Parts: sequence; C-alpha cells; structure tokens
Amino acid sequence: MFKNFLVKKLMKAQLKNLPKDQAEMIGAMVEKNPELFMKIAKEAQELVKGGKDQMAAMMEVSKKYRKELEQLAR
Repeated sequence: MFKNFLVKKLMKAQLKNLPKDQAEMIGAMVEKNPELFMKIAKEAQELVKGGKDQMAAMMEVSKKYRKELEQLAR
C-alpha cells in the first residue's frame, strides 16, 4: 500500500508536463499494475547509469514491455 502511494507520487511528478488527459490515462495504467512500472523504471535507471540518455532508456525499456503496456491501455 505504501509502495503504491510512492509510485503514484513519483509518477505524478514525472507526468506534470503532459496534458491532463494523457497524465490521467498513464496514472490509471500505473494503478492497474504498479509492479510493471517499477520494473520499467528500474531497468531504465540501469541504462541511464550505463550512460544512456534518460529518454532513450525509457523508450528502449517501454518497447520491451510494449504488449503489457498496450493491454493496460485498454
């Protein structure tokens, strides 16, 4: 429960520059499967530590989990 709260807070901070409807959609996806988003964040963070740009790291990891993300978006 506390973990979910932290995930929501972190996502809210990261999504503040997105249009409201997109931010709400992503927030709903995070609520459905917070573990997936934690996994994506950890993998992206490892790539960033390895020297990759943050946006490129997120894109790479998101492609890896594309099917799961598409299912959550429905």
